[in-house]
Amino acid sequence: MTTQPDPISTPPSPREMARAFTPALTELVENPLYNEVWADPALSPRDRSIATVAAVVALYRPDELPAQLRRAVDNGVTQAELGAIITHIAFYAGFPAAISASAIAARTLLD
Repeated sequence: MTTQPDPISTPPSPREMARAFTPALTELVENPLYNEVWADPALSPRDRSIATVAAVVALYRPDELPAQLRRAVDNGVTQAELGAIITHIAFYAGFPAAISASAIAARTLLD
């Protein structure tokens, strides 16, 4: 028997939510992005997560950030490192984006 995640504590990712409405879009994301780009040995999954979190924070993508934060932790990025990344990005993307990202990270990783 498989256990389903608690929908209250772990909201579905934007990709999972979009899957039902736009399966073709999901297929485009999963095949080249996750099956080829993330599999490219030129960067480790940890390094890709660092770059992705930085981009998601800088571009202010709050719906995508929780899933990328969880993936980063799964790929070996520590919470302290994520905090340092968000702080670093504040100087390049702006303090409002970083403060919002910090609040999202706290809700995602500290609850």
